[in-house]
Amino acid sequence: MAPKGAAFARSSGANVRNLIVRPLCALIVLALSVPFAMSASAQTSILGPRNTSAVGAYLAGLAALENLEARRAASFFMQAAEKEWDNPIYVGQTFLAYLLAGQINDATSIAQHVLDLNPNDELARLTLGAVALKQRRYTSAEQILSRVPEASLIGVTAGIMRAWTAVGDGRTSQANAILETLGQGGFEDFLLFHRAIMADLGGDRAAAIALSTQAREMDPFVPRIAEANIRILANAGRFEDAQAVLDSFAEEGVEHPVVDSLRADVAAGRRPGLFAENVQAGAAEMLHGLGTALAQDGSIELGVGLLRLAAYLDPDSPVIALTLGELLSTFGRYEDADKLFASVPAGSPLHVTSLIRLAENYDLEGDRNIAISRLQNLITAYPENKEAYGVLGDLLRYDQRWAEAARAYTGIIDRLDPPRPRDWRFYYVRGIAYERAKHWGAAEADFLAALDLNPEHPDVLNYLGYSWVDRGENLTEALAMIERAVELAPRNGYIIDSLGWAFYKLDRIEEAIATLERAARILPANAEINDHLGDVYWSAGREREAMFQWRIAISVDDEGDVAERARPKLVNGLDPDAPIGD
Repeated sequence: MAPKGAAFARSSGANVRNLIVRPLCALIVLALSVPFAMSASAQTSILGPRNTSAVGAYLAGLAALENLEARRAASFFMQAAEKEWDNPIYVGQTFLAYLLAGQINDATSIAQHVLDLNPNDELARLTLGAVALKQRRYTSAEQILSRVPEASLIGVTAGIMRAWTAVGDGRTSQANAILETLGQGGFEDFLLFHRAIMADLGGDRAAAIALSTQAREMDPFVPRIAEANIRILANAGRFEDAQAVLDSFAEEGVEHPVVDSLRADVAAGRRPGLFAENVQAGAAEMLHGLGTALAQDGSIELGVGLLRLAAYLDPDSPVIALTLGELLSTFGRYEDADKLFASVPAGSPLHVTSLIRLAENYDLEGDRNIAISRLQNLITAYPENKEAYGVLGDLLRYDQRWAEAARAYTGIIDRLDPPRPRDWRFYYVRGIAYERAKHWGAAEADFLAALDLNPEHPDVLNYLGYSWVDRGENLTEALAMIERAVELAPRNGYIIDSLGWAFYKLDRIEEAIATLERAARILPANAEINDHLGDVYWSAGREREAMFQWRIAISVDDEGDVAERARPKLVNGLDPDAPIGD
């Protein structure tokens, strides 16, 4: 089956989510092990004597926090805490909600009371340490953060923040010693990046060059790592080496507005400035990286909490604003997200990206026409921005405006000079748009172009193979393509359906039945698969089972296309002259 909703990556040109340093396996394991948020039932069960009003406010706060309505949750939790000021659950949740809302002053005002009630609350201690770091009270920050055990993820975070406090206090050797200890716990790869920008800020140019180059060689196409390496090289006057890093991005087909913004300075022999201008920005970068990794791994509350602290330490960072905005948008907090997107200044390389995100939020809030209009205006103002074309193409495709979607994707493809392996996806989504618009020749050419760039992508193999099968063309080659796609994605029900349909078209009925039954087990209520299974059952003489499958297909079809195709079969089957049982 050719999937109808093959999604185009949200950022065809500028994926802000890829700005983070690569999360380590150890990081994810630690993230999952953090005992951060109890379930509501567990928290309620350990409460002492209850005041109904306090419990009601607390439960209302939990419900609000479930949807990341942090400000509303904080109001409810505070009502509960004011009733029972010595209840560690109420007070702790109030602190957490303030933190997630970005109300750091309010969170700080209650954090010490949280620690009075629960000295082991690591997030409260981390927050107080971040505040001391922000205020350049480095000795105080060191004392606060040193009391967080390094065994947990928050402990590791506090350890890296301690290293940044040491840099701020001019104790670079101590910062390196702290990182050396943390690196022994499996974080050395992650810490290379921070060693590099600490050395850069501390004036150790040779160490900064060596460490940033090593970090980039380990993860050559992570934009934040590349940006730091380019800046460090160019600041040292090594413009040819910096240009080589930029060229490697271009050769791979990787684009990012922040990295691309360095091209003019490097080409002109200008020093672009430090990656982290101060200790606060460096610590914020660490919190941004870890917070984003945690949120992506499912630890949403802790991820948002770290990102809020990152924004507090470096409030002018467009990268942090965009990352936090995207995360909040995912949870439907559009108003909060829009404020963050709108905070990105016009002079930032990420300004256009922020405008694209604002347009996407209109679509998510249910006003696709405004979103499309805004993206069309952006393309007029910024005709070279590939991401705007990609997002516009997606929205038009979701709206089944196939010809317009194809034209939008053409805006990207016309600007590929030359196409790189990573660009396969542009031809693929344009091929989908052409195929749905009934321009098969153009669609086929695009699918073949996508395979030239990425011969082993299962989605492209499946879409082209299925289309050929459905059209009765190139059946042997189509079958080989789909079989390879199944090998690459053995649990993909859509691709397995394509294989079953190819067997059916080749009159290999028993193989078709076994394969389509397998697809139906993976996707048991899929109209297309049930319709196909009905067809092969009928061809095998299993009329009653065929009728059953067609009825399922009709009942689960949301769009109506399959139902329209299947209803006549309930009258005549696949053979108008065949007798139909009751």
